[in-house]
Order: sequence, then C-alpha cells, then structure tokens
Amino acid sequence: MILEKYCFTLDLKNDELMIDEYIEIHLNVWAEILEGIRSVGILDMQIFRWETRMVMVVEVPEGFDLEGAFEKLATLPRQAEWENLMWKFQKELVKGEKWVKMHNIFSLDKR
Repeated sequence: MILEKYCFTLDLKNDELMIDEYIEIHLNVWAEILEGIRSVGILDMQIFRWETRMVMVVEVPEGFDLEGAFEKLATLPRQAEWENLMWKFQKELVKGEKWVKMHNIFSLDKR
C-alpha cells in the first residue's frame, strides 16, 4: 500500500499550566475520538510539540480524500465537544483555521 503523509501546524497559548493540561488530555484521548479518526480511514496520526508549536502528521492511503474525511469526522460523536475543548488551548494561526496545512519542500525518498 502506498501512503501519503500530511503535516499541519498550530500554536498553543503560551501558558505552561495549560500546555501541561493539553498534554495530559492527549495522553488520555476519549475513545470516541480515536474510533472516529480510525473510522474515516486515517491510518496514523502523530502530534509533536516544541514549546508552543504543534505539528501533526497524518498518514493515509494514496488518493485519500483528506478534506472529506475531516468533514465526516466533524459529524461523529463527541467530536464537536473535543474540538471545543481543544480550542481553549490553541491559537488561531490563520483566520478560521485551527490546524494549518504545511507544504512539503523536501523528501529524502524522492531523491
């Protein structure tokens, strides 16, 4: 199976106690959120942190409709509740968007 990876970024609010809480929540993600991510066809999702900068890598099958999957995900149980909870920790980088899609400028396996 050929896979595609997408990378997104956002910033957290610069408050160490809030960042600690955000990390703690992600160590105990609600079962409905994990089930929803898997149910829309996302194969893997990883989130990395440096200070307040977050990077999320999403791995999907080649040709996957990522936008459609995220739209469907938004309708699943507890997803809106989760997003509202996460928003209290996150800063808007681009008006109306939480996670901003990054552009791949280098890939070793394509050299």
